[in-house]
Amino acid sequence: MSLLDWFLVLTLFALILAILVSFIRMIIGPTIWDRILMINLISAKVLMFMAVFAIWERSNLILDITIAYSIVGFLTITLLSKYIMTGGREK
Repeated sequence: MSLLDWFLVLTLFALILAILVSFIRMIIGPTIWDRILMINLISAKVLMFMAVFAIWERSNLILDITIAYSIVGFLTITLLSKYIMTGGREK
């Protein structure tokens, strides 16, 4: 295993730890906006994880899936925020 592989594995474990910490913060978050922010942050960290994993595996397919996931994640957070700002089901 080369030095680059060790660094990538260490980075993957660090990202897993960061995702777990963000998930705990999402559960604790006192407001809905804190929870949405943490969902967005988890989504960004999962994207980073997928990109690093794709580099580690030397796979272009995983990078393509990462790009599609980023678009879906962005649209989801945008639409969820708009839904909450307009009052959701209360109107």
